[in-house]
Amino acid sequence: QVQLVESGGGLVQAGGFLRLSCAASGRTLSRYAMGWFRQAPGKEREYVATINRIGGSTDYADSVKGRFTSSRDNDKNTVYLQMNSLRPVNTAVYYCAAGWVFSRGGYDNWSQGTEVAVSS
Repeated sequence: QVQLVESGGGLVQAGGFLRLSCAASGRTLSRYAMGWFRQAPGKEREYVATINRIGGSTDYADSVKGRFTSSRDNDKNTVYLQMNSLRPVNTAVYYCAAGWVFSRGGYDNWSQGTEVAVSS
């Protein structure tokens, strides 16, 4: 039942970087594993990354491994996605999601999404 508010998207040139933030409405974020997903125009939503409740374990899609990093600060009720070496193919609406288990699916609570656009 947690509400998630996402921010940090924008327009960047290829090779640039952005950091997305996902904040919970209350002091409840430590209860959840968090996932990151994205959806490009006209395409299906795809998995990006996951971080466990305490932040000690992370998992990444092969397409972003080595370039994207997920972290969290439970004292601030916030999860982050650092995106480096961005490419035009990374253009999409990015979403964060809260769930009960550390996995690549099964999430029930979603943010409103934030747009990331990468130009050539």
